[in-house]
Amino acid sequence: MTTSVAMSSQRTGTADTPCTFCRIVRSGARDVRDFGTMVAFLDAYPVSEGHFLVVPKRHLADYFELNDAEQSDSVRALRDLRVTLLEADSNITGFNVGVNCGVTAGQTVEHAHIHLIPRRRGDTPDPRGGVRGVIPAKMSY
Repeated sequence: MTTSVAMSSQRTGTADTPCTFCRIVRSGARDVRDFGTMVAFLDAYPVSEGHFLVVPKRHLADYFELNDAEQSDSVRALRDLRVTLLEADSNITGFNVGVNCGVTAGQTVEHAHIHLIPRRRGDTPDPRGGVRGVIPAKMSY
């Protein structure tokens, strides 16, 4: 459960229309999990079932703006969510953890976030290369 959160003045948009993730952070929704300086919630456009986003409560442009406490809380969130997902779904056999920093890296929401994507055997014909697939010609090596 998230609590009242003071947002940074750096947020995208205006006071009436903050960024999508700022609205989620501030919503107090029951499906938003609290991890201190970070929250986690299911991705609206999941790559796979159980795809979570780990997001700082402060509005920050990308991962490299996280402070030490936010980085620590994000690691705790990723570890806790991994355990929760593994306990709930015995078909999960791996995970991708991904961060897009900047438009050229594929970031579409201008609020720092980390993807935790559960993987299941057979979900793609050849998973070799994993996150290297962001540039398809570099995925196989």
